Amino acid sequence: MTTVAGRPAVGSIAARLERLPHSRWHVKVRFLIGAVTFFEAFDQLLAASALPVLMKEWHLTTGQATLAVTAGSVGMLLGALAAGWMGDVIGRVRTVAIGVAVTALAGLAVALSTGIELFALFRFAQGLGIGGVVPVAATYINEIARSDKRGRFVLLYEMIFPAGLAVATLVSVWVVPNLGWRAMFLIGALPVLIAAVLPRHVAESPRWLVARGRTEEAERVIAEIEAEVARSTGAPLPEPAAAVTQEDSARGRLRELFTGRYLRRTTVLSGLWFVAYYVNHGISVWLPSLYTRNFGLDLSSALVYTLLSNVTGLLGTLIVALLIDRVGRRPALVTALGGSALALLTLALTGALSGGQVALFASCTTFFVYAINCGLYLYSPELYPTRNRAKGAAFGGLWNRLGVILGPVVVGAILGSGGSLRLVFAQFAVVAAVGTVIACFAVETKGRTLEELNS
Repeated sequence: MTTVAGRPAVGSIAARLERLPHSRWHVKVRFLIGAVTFFEAFDQLLAASALPVLMKEWHLTTGQATLAVTAGSVGMLLGALAAGWMGDVIGRVRTVAIGVAVTALAGLAVALSTGIELFALFRFAQGLGIGGVVPVAATYINEIARSDKRGRFVLLYEMIFPAGLAVATLVSVWVVPNLGWRAMFLIGALPVLIAAVLPRHVAESPRWLVARGRTEEAERVIAEIEAEVARSTGAPLPEPAAAVTQEDSARGRLRELFTGRYLRRTTVLSGLWFVAYYVNHGISVWLPSLYTRNFGLDLSSALVYTLLSNVTGLLGTLIVALLIDRVGRRPALVTALGGSALALLTLALTGALSGGQVALFASCTTFFVYAINCGLYLYSPELYPTRNRAKGAAFGGLWNRLGVILGPVVVGAILGSGGSLRLVFAQFAVVAAVGTVIACFAVETKGRTLEELNS
């Protein structure tokens, strides 16, 4: 094993991770981090599920309804920035645990809200946790995955996020009409239990430990992981690669994201994050209310139609997970964004005349958009070195949250001023088309180690 002053080099730690066969250890880690991600997704969509009831119960105006759904998004934006810094300084696992605790405790407070002002305040606090957990968790999963199967490994984990969205909608179909919207937020607070046990059962990223100069701890952690993998597979581990590209050991700085080769990566990535979530959240947040207000559907039918969109999104994520290591990141992103633009343009041209028609084409859109969203959680950490990986992923999350905020706001503004649904979907189609062009300039990362991409 290559050493520096008696300590393991970055390259050797990476090589030892790269040679690990898939095992129960990988399953355990993905399950625990995945449980966190599932509930973060569950909590993210709760405001949309509660909105039709809140509008009647509290007699909300369109502006107040927009505040209800965007307060959490503003918190997610700030949470992503803070967590990016924390993830690179105090560690991936500890940052995720803190974010989960914030999300859960704030969810309890939301459930006790007595008016739109308190609801928005506590949703903002909940957003701080949600925005911080997801990009850092994705960074961790990237760092333990093998380069040759990283796309499938990460995206099968990322399927948990759209699954959480789908389950949130499915549960709300029964819970909201029968137990009320507050019960949904109480369910969303359950992961506070996970926050307490996560650091004891999930080892810190060895790549991060080495990047922080904690090489002896990295050696201990990687040795424990190797022993657990060997026990679970019942076979000796293969030898690490003889030569592994090693990253520069300089300390991570935020400004590095905007210099040299990283400037192009950050620019393209920011545009992709904004487009994907502008379209995704702009549609998903308002769909239940559109079904009830514009087409006169009852709440249960509206939530069932919304569930259909989440299920097709889950299917799209599965397909891209199975194909992305073959076709590559750039072709997958271009195809998915182009498909989104086409589905939205078709809906705009046909006029959005019925709830069923909107449900059909909105589901076609989420088929592609969810694949983009999960693909970006794979792609973002690949583009940056370990010292800046969480910051880079979180900076993409900043643009993600700007899209999350502006998408619903624009829809609310169009509807509030008497604009048509045709205009709503036409502007989404234009934004998705712009994203398709941006994706053509994405750097391909297929099959390369994180160190090769950033050395």
